[in-house]
Amino acid sequence: MDNLATTSSGEDDLAAGQETGPDKRAAPRFTLLIRAAKMIADQGEFVCVIRDVSETGVSVRLFHQLPASKAFELELPTGAQYAMRNVWQRGNEAGFEFLEPVSVARLIAESGEYPKRGLRLGLCFPVAVNTLTQRSEAIVENLSQQGARFSCDALLAIDQNLRIDGGELSDVRAKVRWRRDENYGVVFDDTFTLGDFARIAARLQAPALVED
Repeated sequence: MDNLATTSSGEDDLAAGQETGPDKRAAPRFTLLIRAAKMIADQGEFVCVIRDVSETGVSVRLFHQLPASKAFELELPTGAQYAMRNVWQRGNEAGFEFLEPVSVARLIAESGEYPKRGLRLGLCFPVAVNTLTQRSEAIVENLSQQGARFSCDALLAIDQNLRIDGGELSDVRAKVRWRRDENYGVVFDDTFTLGDFARIAARLQAPALVED
Protein backbone atom coordinates (compact mmCIF):
# COMPACT_ATOMS: atom_id res chain seq x y z
CA MET A 1 0.00 0.00 0.00
CA ASP A 2 1.24 3.49 -0.83
CA ASN A 3 2.13 5.86 1.98
CA LEU A 4 0.08 9.04 1.74
CA ALA A 5 0.45 12.29 3.65
CA THR A 6 -0.46 15.92 3.19
CA THR A 7 2.28 18.52 3.49
CA SER A 8 2.45 22.28 3.52
CA SER A 9 3.29 23.23 -0.06
CA GLY A 10 4.98 26.63 0.35
CA GLU A 11 8.32 25.62 1.89
CA ASP A 12 8.30 22.31 0.04
CA ASP A 13 7.96 24.06 -3.33
CA LEU A 14 11.05 26.12 -2.58
CA ALA A 15 12.97 23.02 -1.53
CA ALA A 16 11.87 21.24 -4.68
CA GLY A 17 12.92 24.12 -6.90
CA GLN A 18 9.41 25.15 -7.94
CA GLU A 19 8.07 28.66 -8.23
CA THR A 20 5.68 29.66 -5.50
CA GLY A 21 2.67 31.94 -5.55
CA PRO A 22 -0.83 32.30 -4.13
CA ASP A 23 -2.31 29.74 -6.53
CA LYS A 24 0.42 27.15 -5.94
CA ARG A 25 0.40 27.60 -2.16
CA ALA A 26 -3.38 27.11 -2.15
CA ALA A 27 -3.09 23.60 -3.61
CA PRO A 28 -2.59 20.94 -0.93
CA ARG A 29 0.28 18.59 -1.68
CA PHE A 30 0.17 14.86 -1.13
CA THR A 31 3.20 12.61 -0.90
CA LEU A 32 3.01 9.33 -2.81
CA LEU A 33 5.80 6.82 -2.33
CA ILE A 34 6.64 4.14 -4.91
CA ARG A 35 3.74 4.84 -7.26
CA ALA A 36 4.96 3.73 -10.68
CA ALA A 37 3.59 5.47 -13.75
CA LYS A 38 4.33 5.99 -17.43
CA MET A 39 5.72 9.25 -18.80
CA ILE A 40 4.97 9.84 -22.48
CA ALA A 41 7.38 12.20 -24.26
CA ASP A 42 8.47 13.00 -27.81
CA GLN A 43 11.20 10.34 -27.53
CA GLY A 44 8.88 7.57 -26.37
CA GLU A 45 7.43 6.07 -23.21
CA PHE A 46 9.39 6.00 -19.97
CA VAL A 47 9.01 4.71 -16.41
CA CYS A 48 8.76 7.15 -13.53
CA VAL A 49 7.77 7.12 -9.86
CA ILE A 50 5.29 9.73 -8.62
CA ARG A 51 6.55 11.42 -5.45
CA ASP A 52 4.43 14.52 -4.75
CA VAL A 53 1.18 15.56 -6.37
CA SER A 54 -1.35 18.35 -6.03
CA GLU A 55 -4.22 19.46 -8.26
CA THR A 56 -1.83 21.78 -10.11
CA GLY A 57 1.34 19.71 -10.47
CA VAL A 58 3.44 16.67 -9.73
CA SER A 59 7.05 15.73 -9.05
CA VAL A 60 8.51 12.44 -10.22
CA ARG A 61 11.71 10.42 -9.97
CA LEU A 62 13.20 8.78 -13.02
CA PHE A 63 15.95 6.17 -13.38
CA HIS A 64 17.80 8.21 -16.00
CA GLN A 65 17.91 11.74 -17.36
CA LEU A 66 14.67 13.49 -18.31
CA PRO A 67 13.89 12.98 -22.02
CA ALA A 68 13.76 16.10 -24.17
CA SER A 69 10.20 16.88 -25.18
CA LYS A 70 7.92 19.78 -26.05
CA ALA A 71 5.05 18.13 -24.21
CA PHE A 72 4.63 15.41 -21.59
CA GLU A 73 1.81 13.16 -20.46
CA LEU A 74 1.60 11.20 -17.23
CA GLU A 75 -0.25 7.90 -17.69
CA LEU A 76 -1.32 5.64 -14.84
CA PRO A 77 -1.62 1.85 -15.22
CA THR A 78 -5.41 2.30 -15.49
CA GLY A 79 -4.97 4.34 -18.69
CA ALA A 80 -5.82 7.72 -17.09
CA GLN A 81 -3.68 10.44 -18.72
CA TYR A 82 -2.67 13.92 -17.56
CA ALA A 83 -1.07 16.49 -19.88
CA MET A 84 1.71 18.51 -18.25
CA ARG A 85 4.75 20.70 -18.85
CA ASN A 86 8.17 20.53 -17.21
CA VAL A 87 9.00 23.37 -14.78
CA TRP A 88 12.16 22.12 -13.06
CA GLN A 89 14.73 19.33 -13.10
CA ARG A 90 17.38 18.24 -10.61
CA GLY A 91 19.33 15.09 -11.39
CA ASN A 92 16.84 12.27 -11.95
CA GLU A 93 13.99 14.21 -10.36
CA ALA A 94 11.68 16.60 -12.17
CA GLY A 95 8.62 18.73 -11.46
CA PHE A 96 5.69 19.32 -13.79
CA GLU A 97 2.66 21.56 -13.96
CA PHE A 98 -0.62 20.04 -15.12
CA LEU A 99 -2.13 21.88 -18.09
CA GLU A 100 -5.52 21.54 -16.39
CA PRO A 101 -6.35 21.07 -12.68
CA VAL A 102 -6.74 17.40 -11.77
CA SER A 103 -8.67 15.52 -9.12
CA VAL A 104 -6.02 14.44 -6.63
CA ALA A 105 -8.40 11.88 -5.10
CA ARG A 106 -9.01 10.34 -8.52
CA LEU A 107 -5.31 10.25 -9.33
CA ILE A 108 -4.41 8.68 -5.97
CA ALA A 109 -7.16 6.09 -6.40
CA GLU A 110 -5.84 5.45 -9.93
CA SER A 111 -9.33 5.69 -11.39
CA GLY A 112 -9.43 5.27 -15.12
CA GLU A 113 -11.01 3.64 -18.14
CA TYR A 114 -9.37 0.26 -17.50
CA PRO A 115 -8.78 -1.87 -14.38
CA LYS A 116 -5.41 -1.35 -12.72
CA ARG A 117 -2.72 -3.58 -14.18
CA GLY A 118 1.05 -3.80 -14.33
CA LEU A 119 2.87 -0.93 -16.01
CA ARG A 120 3.29 -1.62 -19.75
CA LEU A 121 5.24 0.31 -22.35
CA GLY A 122 4.54 0.32 -26.09
CA LEU A 123 8.08 -0.58 -27.19
CA CYS A 124 8.72 -2.03 -30.65
CA PHE A 125 11.96 -3.90 -31.40
CA PRO A 126 13.09 -7.16 -33.08
CA VAL A 127 14.09 -10.24 -31.10
CA ALA A 128 14.86 -13.90 -31.68
CA VAL A 129 12.54 -16.46 -30.07
CA ASN A 130 14.27 -19.75 -29.32
CA THR A 131 12.66 -23.08 -28.43
CA LEU A 132 14.24 -26.54 -28.15
CA THR A 133 13.64 -27.16 -31.86
CA GLN A 134 13.60 -23.81 -33.65
CA ARG A 135 14.75 -20.21 -33.76
CA SER A 136 12.29 -17.62 -35.07
CA GLU A 137 12.29 -13.89 -35.65
CA ALA A 138 9.71 -11.82 -33.76
CA ILE A 139 8.78 -8.20 -33.05
CA VAL A 140 8.10 -7.15 -29.48
CA GLU A 141 5.22 -4.65 -29.37
CA ASN A 142 4.59 -4.33 -25.65
CA LEU A 143 6.88 -4.82 -22.64
CA SER A 144 6.36 -4.92 -18.88
CA GLN A 145 8.35 -6.03 -15.85
CA GLN A 146 6.58 -9.37 -15.93
CA GLY A 147 6.25 -10.19 -19.62
CA ALA A 148 5.84 -9.10 -23.21
CA ARG A 149 3.62 -9.26 -26.27
CA PHE A 150 5.19 -10.06 -29.62
CA SER A 151 4.22 -11.05 -33.16
CA CYS A 152 5.86 -14.11 -34.71
CA ASP A 153 5.24 -16.35 -37.74
CA ALA A 154 6.22 -19.48 -35.81
CA LEU A 155 3.56 -21.70 -34.26
CA LEU A 156 4.09 -21.74 -30.50
CA ALA A 157 2.06 -23.71 -27.97
CA ILE A 158 0.39 -22.43 -24.81
CA ASP A 159 2.71 -22.99 -21.82
CA GLN A 160 5.67 -23.61 -24.14
CA ASN A 161 9.03 -22.55 -22.70
CA LEU A 162 11.27 -20.32 -24.78
CA ARG A 163 14.19 -17.89 -24.64
CA ILE A 164 14.10 -14.33 -25.98
CA ASP A 165 17.21 -12.55 -27.29
CA GLY A 166 17.47 -9.13 -28.87
CA GLY A 167 17.40 -5.44 -28.15
CA GLU A 168 18.04 -5.10 -24.43
CA LEU A 169 16.79 -8.62 -23.68
CA SER A 170 19.51 -11.22 -23.34
CA ASP A 171 18.60 -14.88 -22.88
CA VAL A 172 15.35 -14.01 -21.13
CA ARG A 173 13.43 -17.19 -20.29
CA ALA A 174 9.67 -17.02 -20.69
CA LYS A 175 6.51 -19.09 -21.08
CA VAL A 176 3.67 -18.62 -23.59
CA ARG A 177 0.45 -17.61 -21.83
CA TRP A 178 -1.86 -16.76 -24.74
CA ARG A 179 -1.99 -16.74 -28.55
CA ARG A 180 -4.14 -14.85 -31.07
CA ASP A 181 -3.20 -15.56 -34.67
CA GLU A 182 0.45 -14.44 -34.92
CA ASN A 183 0.38 -12.52 -31.64
CA TYR A 184 1.67 -14.04 -28.41
CA GLY A 185 1.75 -13.04 -24.76
CA VAL A 186 4.53 -14.41 -22.58
CA VAL A 187 5.45 -14.15 -18.90
CA PHE A 188 9.09 -14.03 -17.83
CA ASP A 189 10.53 -16.63 -15.49
CA ASP A 190 12.41 -13.85 -13.70
CA THR A 191 10.78 -10.43 -13.54
CA PHE A 192 12.71 -7.17 -13.94
CA THR A 193 13.09 -4.73 -11.09
CA LEU A 194 11.42 -1.38 -11.74
CA GLY A 195 14.81 0.28 -12.15
CA ASP A 196 16.09 -2.31 -14.64
CA PHE A 197 12.83 -2.11 -16.58
CA ALA A 198 13.10 1.69 -16.73
CA ARG A 199 16.69 1.61 -17.97
CA ILE A 200 15.92 -1.05 -20.59
CA ALA A 201 13.12 1.15 -21.93
CA ALA A 202 15.37 4.21 -22.02
CA ARG A 203 18.21 2.39 -23.81
CA LEU A 204 15.79 1.09 -26.43
CA GLN A 205 14.40 4.55 -27.19
CA ALA A 206 17.00 7.17 -26.21
CA PRO A 207 20.30 5.56 -25.12
CA ALA A 208 21.91 8.92 -24.34
CA LEU A 209 19.57 9.31 -21.36
CA VAL A 210 21.24 6.43 -19.51
CA GLU A 211 24.62 7.19 -18.04
CA ASP A 212 27.16 4.37 -18.24
